[in-house]
Parts: sequence; C-alpha cells; structure tokens
Amino acid sequence: QVQVVESGGGLVQAGGSLRLSCAVSGSIRSIIAMAWYRQAPGKQRELVAVISGGSGSSTNYADSAKGRFTISRDNAKNTVCLQMNSLKPEDTAVYYCKLLSLGTNYWGQGTQVTVSS
Repeated sequence: QVQVVESGGGLVQAGGSLRLSCAVSGSIRSIIAMAWYRQAPGKQRELVAVISGGSGSSTNYADSAKGRFTISRDNAKNTVCLQMNSLKPEDTAVYYCKLLSLGTNYWGQGTQVTVSS
C-alpha cells in the first residue's frame, strides 16, 4: 500500500520561509513525477511545482511560485521537498503532495500553510 505523507506546514509571517516535505512509502512501480498542489478556501486546487521522476530532475513552477519556491527530490529516501521563501498572505492554503506513477496517482492528506500579514 502506497502512502504519501506531507509535513512542515505551519504559521509564518509574510516574508518568512517554510519547508514542506513529502515522504512516500510502499511499493511503487515507477515514479513519473512528484508535485505540490495547493488549495485555498473557496478556490480550486492548483499546481504549484512539479519535478520529474527517474534519473532526471526537470522542474516546472506556477507563475506565482517562480523565483520564490524550489522543489527538490531525494530518490534514495523517496521524498520531495518544497522550499518556500518570501511567503505572502496569498500563499495561505492547504498544500498537497501528489505522486504520479504508472497507472495510479496518489495524494497526501495535505498540510496547512498560513501566512499572516
């Protein structure tokens, strides 16, 4: 059984930083990519950042995250992190980790990030 568990959320002042982690366990056929999404109250879930699986490490970011957020992956530990700097109140949301693998995608339960002004 595959499990995806996020951690690292919390309350931070505007301009501060947080580092989210996502740990994946279980039998996974092949990781295509890992991604961070977020969902603010009353809004749709949106992609924040994605990093490719396998030996590559290509990344892609939402415009709102470019220059402030960095996604990284540790293949040996099956973890993916999201370093968030210069946080803004509009970054407040529940952040979800998504694992994209052959045939099945997996979501974590989410971690709350609250940025106060």
